[in-house]
Amino acid sequence: MRTPQEPSEPTSDQLAQWLSAVAEQRSRAAYRQLFDYFAPRIRAYGLRHLRQEAQAMELVQETLLTVWQKAHLYVAERGSPQTWIFTVMRNQCFDMLRRQMNSREQLVAEDLWPVLEPALDLTAGDPGEQQILSRQLAQYVHLLPAAQQEVVRGVYLQEMTLQELADRLQVPLGTIKSRLRLALEKLREQVGPHHD
Repeated sequence: MRTPQEPSEPTSDQLAQWLSAVAEQRSRAAYRQLFDYFAPRIRAYGLRHLRQEAQAMELVQETLLTVWQKAHLYVAERGSPQTWIFTVMRNQCFDMLRRQMNSREQLVAEDLWPVLEPALDLTAGDPGEQQILSRQLAQYVHLLPAAQQEVVRGVYLQEMTLQELADRLQVPLGTIKSRLRLALEKLREQVGPHHD
């Protein structure tokens, strides 16, 4: 028996129908349903990874505006609506991350979280989908040149600062930053949504 305080979660098919209605009919009602479902999840992700309410809300707005504008690019055969929308969200995180990186000299390990953290940790009800995305991201890291892999793994997995990593590898801090920037660019290209 369903508890009265918990509304039923929309199915993947229902989400796909709403997305299709937005794409084909510019349905504001369907968009509102998508917004109501995804906004709190995107905000929670933003708070965890961007650390500020204002940036979390910017992530919500930018992600869902992109969903409204590009719903026609969603292809059901390539994955669920959740996967597609969370990929859009990650791309917005990448853009915000790049702006942060360009606006300050010091880079810290937290900057990598939006890149490597599987966005689908938000969909706790679907661990299979989360595991698939985690494996995909791991594969993308393997595609990087060895020097960039070393930096990404050192910062993300070993939680080292860039300075600690530079000291350990005996290379200049600027070299570590350059490798990290290149790695982020390549990862962004690999995990970006398909555009038809």
